[in-house]
This record gives sequence, structure tokens and C-alpha cells, in this order.
Amino acid sequence: MIRVGIGGWNFPPWRGSFYPKGLPQAKELEFASRALTSIEINATFHRLQKPDSFRKWADTAPDGFKFAVKAWQFATAKRELAEGAALMEKFLASGFTELGEKLGPILWQFTPTRKFDAENFAAFFALLPKELNGVALRHAIEVRHESFAVPAFIKLARKHAVAIVLADSEKYPLIADTTSDFVYMRLQRTNEKVATGYPPKILGEWAKRAREYESGATPKDLPMLAAAPASKKKRDVFVYFISGAKVRAPAATMTLIDQLKK
Repeated sequence: MIRVGIGGWNFPPWRGSFYPKGLPQAKELEFASRALTSIEINATFHRLQKPDSFRKWADTAPDGFKFAVKAWQFATAKRELAEGAALMEKFLASGFTELGEKLGPILWQFTPTRKFDAENFAAFFALLPKELNGVALRHAIEVRHESFAVPAFIKLARKHAVAIVLADSEKYPLIADTTSDFVYMRLQRTNEKVATGYPPKILGEWAKRAREYESGATPKDLPMLAAAPASKKKRDVFVYFISGAKVRAPAATMTLIDQLKK
């Protein structure tokens, strides 16, 4: 399974460029969830949501659609990560399992100033539940400091089966090693001067990499940190166009979806 999407769905510049003119805002999720195959929910990062909201979103999206859920920012803010256990519990109790079969990975994002500390992150990984309310959970971690680009971090993430976000960014390190049964990409170089966000040729390269990851292989044109490759098993792949020229994210997403069909 390869799912491709955007971050959130309420963004005014998309009205008239992605959303048809005159489309009621209340219908934007319905439209987006049929044009795309996934959405990364950003509202959950800024404040806790209610179970009713998750149920409504799940009911609005079609079968097969997946929502990634960005974890509450305060759950990853403590200097000693294990001290954030109570805040993590508040987020975990917020009701996102109401998404049911439409629930994709949980994304835990760290600030660019957070450095790799093996003991600190081992304690954090130990807090991540594999199941909640009868729903299996999958976790992805986005780290944005160069100190994480080391084999020790790959080994630790593999031990806990947590996916490391592959970030295509001018600011943050690209970590392409697979550490779980899924891959989570955040592509952040969309350019407003390019109608499709990324040039079609570059999107074709990302489509090829996504297929390689899905098949259980690893792309040969991306650098790997671990000495040993991950076990070759089929994987789910989630790709999101985030940051960069956000106005072009839907066009980049739809172009990549079309390229994956070829």
C-alpha cells in the first residue's frame, strides 16, 4: 500500500486552486479525501481534539483512505522524554482511535534543536504503545538534528519498530534507512514556480523509490547509515508533501498518485 497526501485540509490558498470555487469549507475534507489517498492531521499537534471530531472525519473519508495523526507537541517537549509520559497519555486518550481502519501512523515530531541521546530516546520508545482500544498503532518519529544521522539511532529505532521519517529538506538530514514495517516520507521542497510543486521528473524518482520501499527493497540512490540492510519484507509507504510552497502540495500529491499508477 502506498498512500500520498498533504498536511491538513483547511488552507485558504487552496480555495480556487485545489478546491473548486464556491465549495463550502465544510465540504473540503470530503473533496480532498477523494482527490488524494491520505492526509496528515496537523490540528492534533497544536491542541488535543475530541473523539467526535475523529469520528466525523472518519465518516467523511472514503474506504481505503488513511489519516496520519501528528502527536501533540507537548508530549515531546520535556528535556527528559520519559517525564512527558503524563502528557503522552493525554494525547493517547484524545480519541484518535475513533478513526478505526482509516487510522495511519502516529507522527512524533521533535524540534530541530533536540539532539540524539540514546538513553533518552530508548526511554521514549518504551512508552509508545503497540495497541490502543483494540486498534494497532504504528509510530513514526521525525528528528531534525544532524546528530541523529548515525547507525546507533537506526539500531535503536529498529529495536522498537519505530519508523524514522525520511525528510526531503534543505534544512534537515535525510535518513533513508528502514526501521519498521512501513516508510514515512515528508517531502518539503515544493516550489511555487513549478505547477506540480516538484518537477515531474523528480516526482517520477520519488515514485520509483516509493515502489522500491513497498516491495521490501531500499532505493540504491539514497544513502544508508546502517551497516546491515533491513529485512526484505513488503512495506506500507506514506508520502506527504509538507512545508515548502504549501500552495503546490495538492498538485504534487495528485501528480505523484498518477505516476504511481503507471
